[in-house]
Amino acid sequence: MKKVKNIPALFFLGLLLSTIPVRGQDPNYSQWLNAPLYYNPAYTGLASGLRARFSARDQWPSLPVDFRTCYFSLDMGGRNFPGSGGFGLLINRDNEGIGFIRNLSIGLSFSVRIPIASNLICQVGVKGSVVQKWIEWNDFVFSDQLSAKYGNIFTSLLSPPDNQQRFFPDFGVGGLLQFMNPAGNITGTAGFSADHLFQPDESFISTIKAPLPRKYIGHLDFVFTMGRETSSNLDPGRGFDDPLKINPGILYQNQNGMNSLQIGFNMLKFNVYLGGYFKASNVNTTSTSLMVIAGYRYIISGNINLKFMYSYDIPLSQNIQGTGGAHEISLILDFHGLKINGRNRFSTCSPEEGPDGKRTYLECSPF
Repeated sequence: MKKVKNIPALFFLGLLLSTIPVRGQDPNYSQWLNAPLYYNPAYTGLASGLRARFSARDQWPSLPVDFRTCYFSLDMGGRNFPGSGGFGLLINRDNEGIGFIRNLSIGLSFSVRIPIASNLICQVGVKGSVVQKWIEWNDFVFSDQLSAKYGNIFTSLLSPPDNQQRFFPDFGVGGLLQFMNPAGNITGTAGFSADHLFQPDESFISTIKAPLPRKYIGHLDFVFTMGRETSSNLDPGRGFDDPLKINPGILYQNQNGMNSLQIGFNMLKFNVYLGGYFKASNVNTTSTSLMVIAGYRYIISGNINLKFMYSYDIPLSQNIQGTGGAHEISLILDFHGLKINGRNRFSTCSPEEGPDGKRTYLECSPF
């Protein structure tokens, strides 16, 4: 059954698709620290071991044109390969509007690790993806298809676009610094990345170019540990005796004239996460919201833990009131210290002397 929603608006959309290029911004995740590879490929393999991350977001659920996105990444730190930070897999899927335009991106990322000091490292990462973008043209219903008496019985005179499906490559680069104070209780990560480096053409119309706008990202976060951790060992408390951790952070993005900022914090105690972020974005007007987040960490064993996170965006500005905000969930499975072959020298968070008499480089699993 064809979808009939807001016929004049859809007809106008069809006219736009036939005359001018369509440009927009990438989907954004409120829990950006739970989807780090999405924002910076230099995060690939930043901590030793294997991590699988899944995120799903439903934005503006009270409207008939809500935006739904989902994201999956898998990355592993490969310290036994010279110069290697790690490698990863990234998959992102989103529906625009009521699903008439869909995007699927599948990519690989690779990072190079540059130890600078025992408590300071640099990583540089690259990402290469293949993007599929398609439009469900047959789901559109235009006003010239409708009869006042019999409904949808005519064939529209509006011609479909030349290409209803596009494939194109896409690339991104990034770098970051991770540092730690001598006491080992404060860790910071600062980075910058650029996505859609070559601004690939995503137009459905062969005579019109629609370059995907380049995106620039800057980020900074800290982890403050108020005591000594125990969950890295086979602790019977399964992390309940771990000290309080506080993780403030800031994310800035610029793409196609749109600026967005997220600033806030998250904290962990008794395996429970609680926090909040203030979010602001500006194109022609400024939209603001407050994201509240809660979650739970289950320690399966000394080096394996599972984290579930839920967040909700509360609209603050008038221009997004009544949209229903946004729901987002994240699931993270972390196998800390897992290695491919041989012995992983870099397996500790503190800058201590390793078994081979050499100083270990910073190796902290993020929050």
